[in-house]
Amino acid sequence: MPKGIYECVNCGHKEVIDSNEALLEKACPKCGSDMVIVGFEIEPVVEEGPARDLIEKLSQFYSLGETQSRGNVTAFEVLEIRESNFEKVLRELEKLGYWGALKKKEGKVILYLFPAQEVKEENPFIGIGLFIATVLSTLFAGYWLSGSYISFLDEYNLPGIRNIYLNALAFSISVLAILGTHEMGHKIAATFHGVKSTFPYFIPFPNILGTLGAVIRVKSPIPTRNAAIDLGSSGPIAGFIVAIPVLLIGLRLSPALPMSAVAQVEGGIAFGQSLIMVLLERYIFRIPEDYVIYLHPVAIAGWVGILVTFLNLIPAAQLDGGHIARAFLGEKFHSILTFGLGLAMIGLSVLWAGWLIWGFIILLMGRIGNPGALDEVSPISPKRIALALIVLAIFVLSATPVPISVVQ
Repeated sequence: MPKGIYECVNCGHKEVIDSNEALLEKACPKCGSDMVIVGFEIEPVVEEGPARDLIEKLSQFYSLGETQSRGNVTAFEVLEIRESNFEKVLRELEKLGYWGALKKKEGKVILYLFPAQEVKEENPFIGIGLFIATVLSTLFAGYWLSGSYISFLDEYNLPGIRNIYLNALAFSISVLAILGTHEMGHKIAATFHGVKSTFPYFIPFPNILGTLGAVIRVKSPIPTRNAAIDLGSSGPIAGFIVAIPVLLIGLRLSPALPMSAVAQVEGGIAFGQSLIMVLLERYIFRIPEDYVIYLHPVAIAGWVGILVTFLNLIPAAQLDGGHIARAFLGEKFHSILTFGLGLAMIGLSVLWAGWLIWGFIILLMGRIGNPGALDEVSPISPKRIALALIVLAIFVLSATPVPISVVQ
């Protein structure tokens, strides 16, 4: 039997009324104004079996209207949302072998239902092997950086830690701690929201840092926009929190000399400064502007953590900042933003050649796009808006326009 769907002309409150009461005059229980009938809810007639169980489960969460199917995807018009916690809805649907997505289309709320994909287990030895390789590569990078640091101390007869192995170990531990904490922040947030993901994969690389960072693989869709903001912000915030004390310790170990007293070595590497580094140097360590700092390997590890935070928070594609921005923007507008940022990075390559690579990476990632959360109907909570503002402040503090330059 059909049920009448009434809506208040004043406050918009909706109610589903049994058919024997339909078409009767009703007053809104909230504000007392008139309620008018706006549609009918017709319960689908489904034979016994899994499909009937699914419809019965959906009716607990939503009042459903018109239904259309195409392939493995079924679209239901949602007339009333009875359960606002979409993560709860998704958990119940997964028990029946389905995933769902709640989207707005032409002024209507549509629930898309499709079979859940199988999530395969990862081989743990791959992650373990990559971690061991990254430990070795960062130790080697730390050894090289420590050798340059000790040579600087000897050249200017400065006090400092001259144990090359201790410095190399300190660099390796610091880098791995920052990168590992960053990725574990994502992992914890993913687990909290029921998103299936792997443990961190560290990426060894034979450069002056010994690594290209670390990643986790997200293996199931992000349920809500709140969850997207949590996943996008948790890693950068966690990594930033660890990077700051590492940077403080490293700067404390880094010698500073008047610029006039230091011979400029042509072809030497200069590490770019972020706003947070400038603030720490001037207001915590009181280093004058005409002084040059030779970074201890631990300070370089802290610098790496700040740079990784900045790069990940670029609000493009599937980067951490991209997930946060996508939560606030529609797919079309976020695609335009990604394309614009990719071109901007290519333009910034006049400052640092590395931006050229980053620009093409962002444009390539942008072609894949960012589908956003499954539920794009439920509002973003005030707490997540505040969290996004905190992340924006971290992005500004960690911004490094010219990460690395060569002394001319």
